[in-house]
Amino acid sequence: MDMLWLGVALGALAASFVVGVAAVARAGTINNVVFGLTVAGQARIDPAFAARLRAALAGVAEPVAEVKTPVAYAPGSPVAVSPPPSLKPAVPKVTGEAVRLLALLQGESRLVDFLLEDIAGAPDAQIGQAVKEIHRKAAKVLKDHLTLSVVMAGADGDRVTVAPGFDPSAVRVVGNVTGRPPFTGTLLHPGWRVKEVRLPALADGQDPFVLQPAEVELA
Repeated sequence: MDMLWLGVALGALAASFVVGVAAVARAGTINNVVFGLTVAGQARIDPAFAARLRAALAGVAEPVAEVKTPVAYAPGSPVAVSPPPSLKPAVPKVTGEAVRLLALLQGESRLVDFLLEDIAGAPDAQIGQAVKEIHRKAAKVLKDHLTLSVVMAGADGDRVTVAPGFDPSAVRVVGNVTGRPPFTGTLLHPGWRVKEVRLPALADGQDPFVLQPAEVELA
């Protein structure tokens, strides 16, 4: 008996679906068809709404609840659904890759210490001596961990030509820029390009954002 009543209920809902779609299809617009499919889907999941819909179709003056425009549609179904969490854009994770070379420069030449130190009152001779030492050690770090090449051949002050189709991320044209390339001008800087990076791997559990650990000497 329970199966019989279940069959009757499903048949009534299916009949309501067919009647609703046929009614709106005669209106001749896509919006009405979509609306009809939405109403049918709501009736399928909401028995109370389905009963009011059948009463309205039968001519009983009972208002039908308003059906809100769906946010999204599942494939092959008119029922409104929310997008699954997996489809939401992922927030980029911040990593310490950008500070690894700076950590090497700090560990070898104390570059960060020098740049953050107040040297306004230091004698020029003392600053010059410190710069020489930092320059020597920092240059070694760059040569050990990077392979560099110039972007444009030539020395500062040479006359050069910028060909059509140049890469604006590699060549920056400044001054009185008019018309289209080729441009002829004075080379202010040949530019640098990194061809290879050789950074040591971090130890397990090491904080990549620590440029240099604090040092504590015990007595």
